[in-house]
Amino acid sequence: MPIKIPRALPAYNALREERVFVITEDRAEHQDIRPLKVGIVNLMPTTVDTEIQLLRLLGNSPLQVDITFLRMGSHESRNAPPGHLEKFYISAEEIMAMKIRFDGLIITGAPVETLPFEEVDYWDELAAVIDYSTLNTWSTLHICWGAQAGLYRRYGIPKLPLPKKLFGIFSHKINERRFTLFRGFDDEFPAPQSRHTTCDRDAIAARPELTIQSETEEAGVFIATAREGREIYVTGHLEYDSLTLDREYRRDLAKGMAIAIPKNYYPEDDASRPPVVRWRAHAHLFFSNWLNYVYQETPYDLGELG
Repeated sequence: MPIKIPRALPAYNALREERVFVITEDRAEHQDIRPLKVGIVNLMPTTVDTEIQLLRLLGNSPLQVDITFLRMGSHESRNAPPGHLEKFYISAEEIMAMKIRFDGLIITGAPVETLPFEEVDYWDELAAVIDYSTLNTWSTLHICWGAQAGLYRRYGIPKLPLPKKLFGIFSHKINERRFTLFRGFDDEFPAPQSRHTTCDRDAIAARPELTIQSETEEAGVFIATAREGREIYVTGHLEYDSLTLDREYRRDLAKGMAIAIPKNYYPEDDASRPPVVRWRAHAHLFFSNWLNYVYQETPYDLGELG
């Protein structure tokens, strides 16, 4: 089954060209099933690119997935196309006021990681969403800064500055082989990282509620979970497409920033050559495993959440 999104969403045509299964609202209404309801809090500056990246992975499943995009009403985005958020997104405040519940919720990264959490202009609203998700979402998937924000809000885990940006493709090992989301994974797997800060591993390990599922010495904690997988914190970007790191690298170069070439990305570190994608299969597997986990465990009646 496909993901359900509006036909006018820019991602619709892009995904159709890739032969990713998508479905419009009118067709979905004629299918006698309950789709999984998945919300996406998209905080990334690359609004449309991030939509496509996440929907590409969520569409690789036999399940019908009903997508709702959430925006921070307390923040004015300068990166989305004019009118895009107003047309395709619902404010988080409205979602909470209507007590809309989700089988799954995704909170993305954001370009604010060097700021203290409380100095982010939409922090209070995002903190309210994180609190709301505890009782109104079966499983919440936090990505990059979204993972740091969730760990800080729920457990007081601080983020720590890195001496230089963690940037490139890194190999991660699995600590918990039986973890549901690692079904079919290799013992080690590559994933993109792009961040200036890291989570305090000792602080995570000190909390009995949290389990470090995957990590590496070079990149630190990659995935931590709580409540048997209902809270998932991913510090990297499995959703990135082949050229995302390339665009970030060239953007920073154009700004005159001191940026090292992304590690393990270009063949022989030659930025004139196309990068080699090594993480795509594990990205699809991870998101498919997450959707399957949510489908198997979430109550049929979302009113039973709590």
